[in-house]
Amino acid sequence: MIATASLAAVLGVAIGLSLGALGGGGSILTVPALVYVLGVSPRHATDASLLIVGLSALIGMWGHHRAGRVRWGVGTSVGVVSVLGSLVGTALNRRIDPNLLLALFAALMFVVAALMIRRDRRAMAPRGEAPGLEPPTAPAGGGLALATRTRPAGTRTRPALVVAVGVVVGFLTGFLGVGGGFVIVPSLVLALDFDLAEAVGTSLLIIAMSSALAILERHGVSGVPGSVLASFSVSAMVAALVGNQVAGRVSARRLNQGFVVLVIVVACYVAIRSGLALA
Repeated sequence: MIATASLAAVLGVAIGLSLGALGGGGSILTVPALVYVLGVSPRHATDASLLIVGLSALIGMWGHHRAGRVRWGVGTSVGVVSVLGSLVGTALNRRIDPNLLLALFAALMFVVAALMIRRDRRAMAPRGEAPGLEPPTAPAGGGLALATRTRPAGTRTRPALVVAVGVVVGFLTGFLGVGGGFVIVPSLVLALDFDLAEAVGTSLLIIAMSSALAILERHGVSGVPGSVLASFSVSAMVAALVGNQVAGRVSARRLNQGFVVLVIVVACYVAIRSGLALA
């Protein structure tokens, strides 16, 4: 049991770092780790992942909040509205082959990666800037620091767009059965024009909200030894704080590239698994 708890702690570090630094990789990495490495049943692994990911997201979010990388109004609104979309998505989810759903998820992730790469290239392309103006420099001591774009005074996110993003995020998460940060972060970046660091911090708020709701719906967590659950959760929470520090010191472009790589790796993994199951 000690060896199992130690292995759970190692796995928790990997999941926590991913969540804290990139805002994604929670459930879609935690469930396979619990099932294939620790021998937990899929149903119990799903329940346990909600607790592990929810607590890690909560801790990681607090670190991002202290650095000014959480937009509470938009995040809370998207989280609340996403519940409605999730109900519709979940209803449709029950009528479709789960392996087909995973294949669709993989396809969506490849599209997201392509859009993120395109956005990154556009951001780095030469622009016709006014003479004498220079891009803002990063504060000393960290490439990203707050990692937030300086927005013109009075700039606001349109409520209708926030609602639309919430519905889409909830629907995709409910319909595909997976998603989390892999759906939330790109939605905030591509639709609401968040900086990636802001999207990561805000996504953790939304993930924490949705995880708490899902745990309440499932009436708690069972079927996983307490020592394993505690070891996994604590190490993931500590690593989420470390991941938060990574997000605060890495340049915005490197953070974007790291997220894209993680999305592509997960998409390939899911595509291969679902493809073999459908063949």
